Amino acid sequence: MSTETIYKATIKAISKYYPIRDYFDHLDIGAGSGDLIKNLHNTNQGIRSFACDYTDSLFELPNQKIDIVDLNKNRLPYQDAAFDVVTATEVIEHLENPREFLRDINRVLKPGGICVLSTPNILNLNSRLRYLWFGFAELFGPLSIAGRKIESCSGHISPISYFYLYHGLKESGFDDVALDIDKIQRSGLAKLIVLYFPIKLKEVLIKRRELKKYKTIDLTNKNIINKINSYKILLGRTIIVTARKEI
Repeated sequence: MSTETIYKATIKAISKYYPIRDYFDHLDIGAGSGDLIKNLHNTNQGIRSFACDYTDSLFELPNQKIDIVDLNKNRLPYQDAAFDVVTATEVIEHLENPREFLRDINRVLKPGGICVLSTPNILNLNSRLRYLWFGFAELFGPLSIAGRKIESCSGHISPISYFYLYHGLKESGFDDVALDIDKIQRSGLAKLIVLYFPIKLKEVLIKRRELKKYKTIDLTNKNIINKINSYKILLGRTIIVTARKEI
């Protein structure tokens, strides 16, 4: 489930492309209770929103239809090029095939339309340390073999870092991929003060090896790799990623 800070960051990302008074058709995937749609309509009454989720049992918005779809089995139940904006907050980590999901978002977007996605930041410092000690990233723990509650953390089956989300978006026909976060994790600040210089030193050494020996770093991915140890990635709780469908 998303939070108010994630909704605010999502609406902020949309407003960079569609100012408050602009009209647009919007699809919210994994609409949950409908709070993102409600907050968006409080900002702009002219928006026409559509909602879908795997269940309608969580939905609380009166006079708003919600379409039921299992995205692990079916495509989005909408025509091609139907929407100006698609949002999917805290959804992609619940899906079996994230890249197929990104391609389907691209399909239902109009040329030049935008998608805004959020997912737990598995590369923040707290998450990296948790993986070191425990073998699981933050918000991705050992899963029950049966009886999982899909909309909770027990439904998190596909941890995806910013690099691979960026890469998947680019290969799915998106451009202008931009990164933001919902909030800084204050609990990571002290750890960062202690570990910043070892992290940066090791980063330089590993990049040099990747560049010269394995040749995995090139002009197409250098800029995005340089963001992996940025303050937003090291301290951000949730990543908010915006991308525009190629025209």
